[in-house]
Amino acid sequence: MKPSFDELSIAAAEYGPALGLLEIASIAEGFAAADRIVKSAPVRLVLCRPASPGKQLVMFAGEVAAVNAALRAGAEGLSQPPLDTLFLPQADPGVLAALASSHRKIAIDAAGIVECSSVAALLVAADVAVKSAEVELVTIRAAVGLGGKAYFICTGEVAQVRAAVNAAAGFARSRDRLVADIVLPQPHRDLDAWLS
Repeated sequence: MKPSFDELSIAAAEYGPALGLLEIASIAEGFAAADRIVKSAPVRLVLCRPASPGKQLVMFAGEVAAVNAALRAGAEGLSQPPLDTLFLPQADPGVLAALASSHRKIAIDAAGIVECSSVAALLVAADVAVKSAEVELVTIRAAVGLGGKAYFICTGEVAQVRAAVNAAAGFARSRDRLVADIVLPQPHRDLDAWLS
């Protein structure tokens, strides 16, 4: 039986602080890359699945050196360079938690939303957001049913959310991956269920 994403997230958080991710154009090559990744270094797969528009996401966690080695091993056998990559040596634990979240009730004071054209850029942008301001990641949605795009939603006090969104959007813009960013200072309560 396949472990739940929540179980994998907890295991990954315990396994090491670093995250790696490959976004690969071929689903078949993505599974082969995942095999190389877990055979090359002591890392744990956190995510290995197809995503829109027909690409494969392979995410793994472990110690910094192991994730770095696994990232290289995964990319080496590809027929073309990955669509995007992520190497996050000290990932904030909230990133995996938000990626694994299913709808949960949370009080939304202000909401910040950042949308990117790749999952790898979005995950780093989310990490930048939580490390630059006092915000909580509510959710991360990655590629499935989104045409390959990804977005995160964070909450906190308005000034903190603005700071987090500005920092995250700045990072994504620097990689030419920003689609949109917005801050909703006091979203209507009817939106709470849709924002979380």
